[in-house]
Amino acid sequence: MAVAVFGAPCGPVAGGHRDPTHRLELGEVALRRGVVLPVGVQLASVGRRIGAFFLGLVLSIVTLGIGYLIWGLVIWGRGQTPALQVLGMRCWRPEVGRVAGWWRMALREVIGGLVGGILSLITELISLILFVSTKEHRALHDMIGGTVVVHDPNKVLVNAPT
Repeated sequence: MAVAVFGAPCGPVAGGHRDPTHRLELGEVALRRGVVLPVGVQLASVGRRIGAFFLGLVLSIVTLGIGYLIWGLVIWGRGQTPALQVLGMRCWRPEVGRVAGWWRMALREVIGGLVGGILSLITELISLILFVSTKEHRALHDMIGGTVVVHDPNKVLVNAPT
């Protein structure tokens, strides 16, 4: 697997260690804001993430909540929520280099949602501050789920394993 680190020295993993003198060609993954992502995929912008939040509210109302829940249960296995799906985004697990699977999304959405709901305004404010201030744009539920949200305009991750 080749790694693009924008000219930074980085080599293949051999015995668990990287060769710092080896520069690799542009290939399957790239380092963006300290997160390794597949080429053609980028971290979702703050504006896109905020748009997904409000779109999620609208979709919840339009589908009377139950439709949104069923839709979400169906697509969590692809690392998406209904709003993320509409906007071409996915949840990515940078530690393992994979799209978040169904159980990881359940952790992110259910436990992250409960934490946000229990303390409500205080937790949401903390989550917003974390989201805006971290270089990976991770909100509290992203940290709980071990994910980052990526924009996949080229559909690179459509058939990616979870």
